[in-house]
Amino acid sequence: MTKKTVSKDTPLAEITLRRYEKPSTEISKRDAIKKLCLSIGLLQPGDSRDIIVDIFHVLINSKDTLDSEEIQKRVIEYRKANNLALHGIAQSNIRRQLRRLRELFLVEKIKNTYRISENENLHNIFEEKIKKFYIPTIINRVEEYFKILDR
Repeated sequence: MTKKTVSKDTPLAEITLRRYEKPSTEISKRDAIKKLCLSIGLLQPGDSRDIIVDIFHVLINSKDTLDSEEIQKRVIEYRKANNLALHGIAQSNIRRQLRRLRELFLVEKIKNTYRISENENLHNIFEEKIKKFYIPTIINRVEEYFKILDR
């Protein structure tokens, strides 16, 4: 029996947005990063594989650009210090998660190193790159499909 492919369409861009409760002022930085990752679809609810949270945490706390090996080293140190399981720390997975952060414009790659985009404030990155640019382009395309169907 052959498996039939329903669709080969690949999205040009995508973002998942989820609304959670208002953040508490006592929330830890890691928990805030985790909730942000959940809110923008970088992490799925109930997902135990949360290495992206620690990669993002390392980059947020770094003043320098870091290569993927240094990010891996710092993530391992951080997870050990916080008694977190060392799952998802393979170099290939670190690079895959970095690519996901880059796709949302949160992180940029310069040569073979990574940093928060333009060393900018995260809220500014959200406002300028995601809210004003990325989301409207997706919404506009969805509207085009709705208009096509209304004809």
